[in-house]
Amino acid sequence: MRRNEQRHDVARTRITRYLERHRNSDPLDAALADSALRPNNAPVRREILEGIAAQVPEFASARKQALLHAVFVILGAAPAPAPWNPEAFVMEALHPWAAVQVTAVKAVLGQAAGEAPPVAGELALLASTQRRGTVWEGNLFIHLLVLHALAAVPRMHALVDEGLDTALGHQRDDGGMPFVTDTDTWSTVTSGLALHAGGAPRHVLHRIGRHLEQVQHEDGGWSYTDHVRLPDTDCTTVALEFLHQLDPYTYRDAIRRGSDALLAVRGADGGFPTYGASTPSEACMTAAAVNALSTQGRSHRGIILPALHFLAERQLPDGSFPPGWSKSRLHTLFRAHLATHHTFPRPPSPFRGVTERILSLVLAAQRADGGFGHQEGSESDAISTSYGLIILTGQGDPIPAARATQYLLERLRHHSGAGVTSPPDMLGPRPFPYHVPVLADAFALLALAHLSRRVRPSRVASPRPARQPRTRRHPSRPAL
Repeated sequence: MRRNEQRHDVARTRITRYLERHRNSDPLDAALADSALRPNNAPVRREILEGIAAQVPEFASARKQALLHAVFVILGAAPAPAPWNPEAFVMEALHPWAAVQVTAVKAVLGQAAGEAPPVAGELALLASTQRRGTVWEGNLFIHLLVLHALAAVPRMHALVDEGLDTALGHQRDDGGMPFVTDTDTWSTVTSGLALHAGGAPRHVLHRIGRHLEQVQHEDGGWSYTDHVRLPDTDCTTVALEFLHQLDPYTYRDAIRRGSDALLAVRGADGGFPTYGASTPSEACMTAAAVNALSTQGRSHRGIILPALHFLAERQLPDGSFPPGWSKSRLHTLFRAHLATHHTFPRPPSPFRGVTERILSLVLAAQRADGGFGHQEGSESDAISTSYGLIILTGQGDPIPAARATQYLLERLRHHSGAGVTSPPDMLGPRPFPYHVPVLADAFALLALAHLSRRVRPSRVASPRPARQPRTRRHPSRPAL
């Protein structure tokens, strides 16, 4: 047997064992694992395919349904052919990742239906993502999706073999495969904000600040990892908040460039998208942008007010917002709550209505154990409870916040110094959940810092005023 064949057999065995251990996990993960372990014998769970619309933004619904259907095809679940909504394959106004993903999905579904292979331009786009030893844009999911799309094209076999070897280089010790190569920058900016709010030593915070200067893109934005060229609003906004909270003078150049990059993607509707100008604005990203821009005083008021109107228009009757990048509906809620309060200590109408509906939903959603779950009916988890606690610290009745705090403290005591554990919260690509353990610690710390500031304002560290610029500096506040 050839050496690489032996290696593939070992890798396959380890992957199989990993999947066996995760057959009773998240419903989507469980369905995918079951399909992979029982090829041609695992029917597609129709409720999962049909439920995609409730888990992703409306503008991406057709595209995501086609993506999930393609994944089931790859896993041998053999779903019945379907007349696809043409919107699933529209390439206009797509950022580069989505363009490659749509092209690969179209190829996989077309091959399953017995259609002709991808045309030359589509093949060229897919092949352009393959480089020996390199995962394009750090996105292993798209890397593997492309390999499946190219596997049926005879002249691409050597490229597929190389791509498979590259992918297997990222297999984890537990036998599983990650969604992306890493999330270093996203984890760093989120943890940085939490550490700053919690009063971490300034030399630690400045190490984070200097690192963020080093990984900032030429256009001023930040990506989830330094291996990625496409910046995103999520990382850019949180990096801006952290740097401004830490020292707006020392990091003034990075802040200016980051602000310019953020404003460059602002939509005509006043909202902000996740990726690139002319892509659809989203509520969660718009709230994040307001939180970042509001640190810089009144200079961006003409941008912030239309963004808040966008949020008000996107809020649903029950107080929630359309799905974002988290399984927890409270993720966008806490960001929108902070966005209105950072701009207006006492929000006027219609923004007062936004905050009132958010608070009403959160109070009604609190569980008997004091915690909060991803969605209605979900069990309580630490990260959703952290999101909820941030909102609860801003209202008058202390009892709900105290109950949520008790839930978090019990999770901390239960793990005795090992940090906070919580089920996967982030989604990527939507609706697939992925787990970044440090985020549970970061958001728990951030929530407790908000509580500490509310109860004992003097105990929350404020940035040292060394070398202040002449413009008015705003007081430190727990952010994000």
